[in-house]
Amino acid sequence: MLNRRSDLPLKGDATSRFLPWLVALMVYLSAVAVAGTFVLAGLVSRWDHDVAGTLTVQIAPVPGEAGEMLTDERVRQAADLLRRSTGVTAARPLDKKQTLALLEPWLGSAEVVKDLPLPRLIDVTIDPDSRMDLGDLADRLGQSVPGASLDDHRIWLSRLINLSLTTQWLAIGIVLLIGGVTSATVIYATRTGMAVHKSVIEVLHLIGAHDDYIARQFADRAFSLGFAGGLLGVALAVPTLFAIGWAARRVEGGFLPQLSLSIAGWVVIALLPFAAAGLAMYTARLTVHGTLARLP
Repeated sequence: MLNRRSDLPLKGDATSRFLPWLVALMVYLSAVAVAGTFVLAGLVSRWDHDVAGTLTVQIAPVPGEAGEMLTDERVRQAADLLRRSTGVTAARPLDKKQTLALLEPWLGSAEVVKDLPLPRLIDVTIDPDSRMDLGDLADRLGQSVPGASLDDHRIWLSRLINLSLTTQWLAIGIVLLIGGVTSATVIYATRTGMAVHKSVIEVLHLIGAHDDYIARQFADRAFSLGFAGGLLGVALAVPTLFAIGWAARRVEGGFLPQLSLSIAGWVVIALLPFAAAGLAMYTARLTVHGTLARLP
């Protein structure tokens, strides 16, 4: 299809010279959208893996001179209650140093908050297959240990997953829209080329050339132009994605998680030039058949 002989002088046709650049732009935007979708899906998957089966219990600090001792006692009571609860496999209280280590990526040096009354945390591991009543567990904690509260990570994780799904569907819609724009561009270029070479097409018809033979000439040309534009778009997208990843890794403080594109994402991006070329080829073929069918 790239080097097949053509009876139409399409290689010197100036009407299709802009097509590779438009296809390159469309493939570039599609690659960025696809990469964003895969990165977000991988990020949510990692969070789901890390958060699934875990809870956090917070114990509010007790003010006063004996506050630290009373807070430690409440932490011990809460941990004992959790360990006796059905479905809880482990309850690990975090000391102040560990809590400060969790805050350090967000607040910088721990010296800023080390003297503040911070809540004590208990890291709770539960059996994912158990059907425990978290509402009942939260009530028992609140009644038995003053200042204790239960944080179920699955609530905000479910919202994050919903946001991820919405973003993925939006990215799919963007890719479909880009495909529609690409098809419209190929249709315009093909019809313009047929108008320019109308006399040659009529001669080929007179000597017995079938519509499919003429359509193949335009389809092959659209495939080669679409493939060249697709390669250019991917060549521009890859440095962009690496630059975004490099910039994200340079953001200090833990505000951004590690962003990485999976192998499947790279494979899909590598297939975009073939998809663009195939779309251009079949669009051109259908356009030629439709146009010739309306000729007398």
